[in-house]
Amino acid sequence: MTPTSSDPFAEPVAASGPLAGVRVLDLSAYIAGPYGCSLLADQGADVIKIEPPDGDNLRQYPSTLASESRAFLGVNRSKRGIVLDLKRADDHAVLLRLVREADVLVHNFRPSVPKRLGIDFEQLQLINPRLIYCAVTGYGETGPMKDKAGYDQVLQTMTGMCNLQGRRGGPPEIIYGSVVDYYAAALLAAGVSSALFERERSGLGQFVGVSLLRSALTMQSARMIWADGEGLDIGRDMRSGGVTGIHPTRDGHIYISANTARFWKALCEKAGLQELADDPRYDSVRKRAQAVAEIVPRLQQALAARSAMEWEAIFGDEVPCAAARRIEDMFDHPQVLAEGIVDAIDHPQVGRYRGVAQSIKFGRTPGPAAFAAPMLGQDTQAVKAELGETGAVGRKRRG
Repeated sequence: MTPTSSDPFAEPVAASGPLAGVRVLDLSAYIAGPYGCSLLADQGADVIKIEPPDGDNLRQYPSTLASESRAFLGVNRSKRGIVLDLKRADDHAVLLRLVREADVLVHNFRPSVPKRLGIDFEQLQLINPRLIYCAVTGYGETGPMKDKAGYDQVLQTMTGMCNLQGRRGGPPEIIYGSVVDYYAAALLAAGVSSALFERERSGLGQFVGVSLLRSALTMQSARMIWADGEGLDIGRDMRSGGVTGIHPTRDGHIYISANTARFWKALCEKAGLQELADDPRYDSVRKRAQAVAEIVPRLQQALAARSAMEWEAIFGDEVPCAAARRIEDMFDHPQVLAEGIVDAIDHPQVGRYRGVAQSIKFGRTPGPAAFAAPMLGQDTQAVKAELGETGAVGRKRRG
């Protein structure tokens, strides 16, 4: 178990990770921007979360935790936290002093807002030409929709994801889990890291734009193909038919993937359906997709003999599959434990909890130990004191 500290004001220990020495100012809220910054923190960056006096809106989201939002804890790990009201001259001045020594600034304001707040890229670049300035938007920096507020499920619905998620001929369905936000967070971490790498060559910062629109369409790059001469209303989904999918068993459900010849043959052998494997009418994914009405009832009849967990064990490594589990089952799953993905973290109000603590592995420069998302403004006085003592925030780290 990774050592943790229950004292949010404890002196940061020496940082590790490939981004050690990089300071990130996180002005973003909700999921995409904040989690992108947590991914940078996982890699050793010193992330200072800057919230308005009312805090990140995610703190107010429904949660079965009594003292803090579960979502806020999950997407804001490993950051120090301060409160600044950017409409106040003195707090605005504090931010500009932070910017002078920062490496990265991230926000998710709509494109028209930063200039009103005096924190647009052009102004901050004059203060710090080496600054990597990352803006997370709903729809991008240009175009007729640039100033609209964008949210995960709005972009899912707009970009066709919900229509394709629903059953053919049925109503659109939301994909729960904020998949567009989390993919945008990954693009943020990748884009910022690339800009930092390029800065080592040029010595200059730059603007990095991440939008939920780009994220939602990038996630569908295998669908976003329209060849010359093709009709517009054609099948674009990648679902390979009813064999690959979730099936009921005697107890629970199991997902099975059997697209290759080897996996199809193994599935038939393990399920006692050898005659299907030998039938030339079903010897390709395309043929099996066309024969779903013949194959799936027989497959599901065979699966009804055992539970999902029993079938998972029987299929083993020969048939890609997974019994449908709850997220709670992942905390103690042997593979999750072996990979060190989840660890215990201490929070001054919530107490000890377990959560995601490692997203990327680095062999030579492992990242720092995760620590809890900050309480609102917990480090404000400490950061301001550092400004007063050094003229810029000292490069201290918490590991």
